[in-house]
Amino acid sequence: MAIQVLATSYDKVIKSYVATGTCTYQYALDNIFPLINKFPAQRKLQNQKFYKRLRSDIVAGCIMPAITLAIVGETTEQLLNKGNFETRLVDEISNSVVLDGMQRLNTLHAASEDEGFDADRLLYVNFILAPDQDRLLYRMITLNNGQKPMTARHQIEILTHSIFDFDAFENFEVQTEKESELKRKNRAFKLADVSKSYTAFLTRNVNNENNKIIDQKMDDILVSRIIAEGVEDDSVNFENVLNLIDRFCVSDAALSWFKVNNNLIGFTAAIKNSFDILSDMSVKEFEVAIQNFDNAFKIIKVSAVNLGKMRRSLAHEFINHIDRFKDFNLEDLESHFIDFTA
Repeated sequence: MAIQVLATSYDKVIKSYVATGTCTYQYALDNIFPLINKFPAQRKLQNQKFYKRLRSDIVAGCIMPAITLAIVGETTEQLLNKGNFETRLVDEISNSVVLDGMQRLNTLHAASEDEGFDADRLLYVNFILAPDQDRLLYRMITLNNGQKPMTARHQIEILTHSIFDFDAFENFEVQTEKESELKRKNRAFKLADVSKSYTAFLTRNVNNENNKIIDQKMDDILVSRIIAEGVEDDSVNFENVLNLIDRFCVSDAALSWFKVNNNLIGFTAAIKNSFDILSDMSVKEFEVAIQNFDNAFKIIKVSAVNLGKMRRSLAHEFINHIDRFKDFNLEDLESHFIDFTA
């Protein structure tokens, strides 16, 4: 059958029947994609640069996030039977509207024109069969309003706090702002600084905050950077990076260096290019390298630059080319910093 219903249920509030199912990409292109211009209240298509990565991911074989369709019509308990729901959907698919997923469907259509597109892959679809438009509108409002959309930065902060087991590290302690108010640990990193370093790692960029730019625009730029970097061929993940930092932080000198948040941001933004080399370095070798960095950094005229931005940039440059700079003497490194900042 063109649509396979996996589960059904009944929404007692809007007196509607709900199902979760699948169809092939090809079925969606033939029968669901034409619906995107049908519902006048739907949003206009967004700038496709935000969906460029999803387009390539679809061709590469990702699971596209589910879309939601709705049909207004007669409801009956027989719809709790999966076969009955399937039949109803196939018969009335042209009468449905796209509640959520218009942008994704448009991206799917674009991806179908690319070489390597597999039209037989499955798309997950949620269906709502409502008795009238008023109940459907009520569900749309309760689902989509009443809360401020979560920014990319906020999502990264939550993920940083939730998915990494900081207790598993020996030398790398992390405290939230609330925890530090109760009892500050001198060796602990601020969770906010770790979150910023995670952002730098994801974007390979040290300049992800700018008070001169409107927050929403800055968040859009951040999302674009993360999407542009992607995850396809990365052999280094952020947990690998945290483990490396934890190993180095057995040294008080290394710990102090990383606790300067601009050093940490520069380090994590550049680490993907130099992870193997740094992994082979001993703690002592790393101590010598960062001491050389700090001594060379003293040539920077504090009154002439944004010191934090300069430290992030030079830390990124230093770690990005650590294979060369670990063998530089102070004079050579100072000379490079002079050229780099000219």
